[in-house]
Amino acid sequence: MSIANFDVTQIPTWRHGYRFQFEAAQNRHVILYPEGMIQLNESASAIGQHIDGEQSVADIIAVLKQQFGDIDAIGNDVIEYMLVAEQQHWIEFK
Repeated sequence: MSIANFDVTQIPTWRHGYRFQFEAAQNRHVILYPEGMIQLNESASAIGQHIDGEQSVADIIAVLKQQFGDIDAIGNDVIEYMLVAEQQHWIEFK
């Protein structure tokens, strides 16, 4: 799937066994899963904080635009993150 075809009305949720949290030892947000841990950069952390199984991708984009300014690239960055996270099996969509 491409950015152009992505349905922003989808609601992302962390897959069973995956947990997003701040890891003090790493001083960053991470995704924990049974086989290990994924360290996230600041952009991925900002997006991941809003994956709660209730907000759509469009909602997450709107919140981040309010937080960081109405920057055009935010929408594409969020969609790219969702595509990678789904491909890596970190998230699924309701």
